[in-house]
Amino acid sequence: MRLPPAGPFLKKPLLQPSRLKMTTPQLPPLPEVERLSPGCIRILAGNPGKFTLQGTNTYLVGTSSARILIDTGEGRPSWIAALQRVLRDERAAVAYTLITHRHHDHTGGIPDLLRAWPGMRVYKHQPEEGQLELADGMQFRVEGASLRAVHTPGHTADHMSLHFLEENALFTGDNVLGHGTSVFEDLATYVASLERMRHLFVSGDDDGTTTTITTSNTGRAYPGHGAVVEDGPGKIAEYIRHRGQREEQVVQTLRSGGAEVEAAAAAGVDGNGKGDAWTVMELVRSIYRDVPESLHPAAAGGVVQILQKLQREGRAVAVDDGERWRLASGRSAL
Repeated sequence: MRLPPAGPFLKKPLLQPSRLKMTTPQLPPLPEVERLSPGCIRILAGNPGKFTLQGTNTYLVGTSSARILIDTGEGRPSWIAALQRVLRDERAAVAYTLITHRHHDHTGGIPDLLRAWPGMRVYKHQPEEGQLELADGMQFRVEGASLRAVHTPGHTADHMSLHFLEENALFTGDNVLGHGTSVFEDLATYVASLERMRHLFVSGDDDGTTTTITTSNTGRAYPGHGAVVEDGPGKIAEYIRHRGQREEQVVQTLRSGGAEVEAAAAAGVDGNGKGDAWTVMELVRSIYRDVPESLHPAAAGGVVQILQKLQREGRAVAVDDGERWRLASGRSAL
């Protein structure tokens, strides 16, 4: 499949929607391959699903014969075939492969990549055997693209974002998605990383210096899943607000105790029957009452992170051998 030339900029999908696999009717269709900007092509990994949305996004970055590849999908044959086809049509080769984080849907295509191109240099923070270290602050350059690696743990401890200097855009991995919100391993670390990512758009560097060589100030976020986010700083700020709102919901639920039980019962949600002490899933069923139950286990992970943060701050305690949670004594007026 031949891509159209880089300019004028193309936004029209390269494949008809009837040929696309959709995960849910609510998600907009994405073509398997699409040029997103003169220096960025997205290739879907062919693995749509409940948590991967339209599939894992992989990206080819650059404008000439040498390109940078970001992520590799999970090893579906359609992905490596599409990558080879695009490179052939672009008359290009991959100079560097950068991995945003360790999850299989981003690393599973590495074996196919190495079989197709033995000796390919694969960079990852906390590298595995045969990989090279992707360290905070490293820069990778090809014609038309300069990427600076930024360590942004939260979704995973090894998570890296990549600042696309020519566009003042950010490859956000799974810290920020094109639709919905993401899961994370540590809430405080995750929010701190979101703040760091947000400031990259403002100054070009999170330490206040300006290193951006912007030629097209798009402010975009190119996520690991979902559609391009046109307002990257705005989306990240929205994520930060959302996390604060979820934390406040947990505090309010723990604080209100019996009143919350009554409200939940009126809404058709079972109360906990334990006064002001709640299990994680009881909190989830109350707070996420408008979310399909199939997504409650994923939501529970976020609630656990909030509870652990509150515990570290002395605002909540675990009781009943850790099975239930309540506000710490003397904190009811928080």
